[in-house]
Amino acid sequence: MSGPTVIRAADHRVMRWKNGGGTTAEIAVSPQGSGLDDFDWRLSMATVETDGPFSAFPGIDRTLSILEGEGIRLRVGRDEPVELTTSSAPHFFAADASASADLVSGPVLDLNVMSRRGRVAHAVRRLHLVETLDIAPHGHDVAIFCAEGRLQVDLGDGPTNLTRHDTAIWSNDRTEARLRPDPFALVYTVEIRRA
Repeated sequence: MSGPTVIRAADHRVMRWKNGGGTTAEIAVSPQGSGLDDFDWRLSMATVETDGPFSAFPGIDRTLSILEGEGIRLRVGRDEPVELTTSSAPHFFAADASASADLVSGPVLDLNVMSRRGRVAHAVRRLHLVETLDIAPHGHDVAIFCAEGRLQVDLGDGPTNLTRHDTAIWSNDRTEARLRPDPFALVYTVEIRRA
């Protein structure tokens, strides 16, 4: 394997929301080039500037993590609101349920992972790394998103350096990855499993 695909923060495609309440930076989508109606999975960041409803995505599961800002109070369906901050674990919910968010105090930046139910499933972990960690992808698609700090990702053919908001992705490979913080990194690992 020649190494992971690396997506630099400067290369994200940024789109303004139709309702003017924020922007989305698309990091990666599969299949490549697919739109909001036909992706299998999608990784993006969003800047949320106002309170309001989330767009509904039929047949989609979603995980939301707060990267910057004071946080949000998220209400999904009839569930009690959940307050999400930069120290919260990634929050999983059905994206086809009615959902809305109130800002705690000012805009936030969040990380969104979405997958199409029945085709793929995803799992997101938040890791604060101060020492080397090995992860085994088990043949699934894997993304490593660097939220803070610096990180080296090594699949055995030399390290790839990631800095703030860079992402490394590799697909359908059983190669174990070694993550080396430099000297620390806050990362989100995303595993995509085919149904």
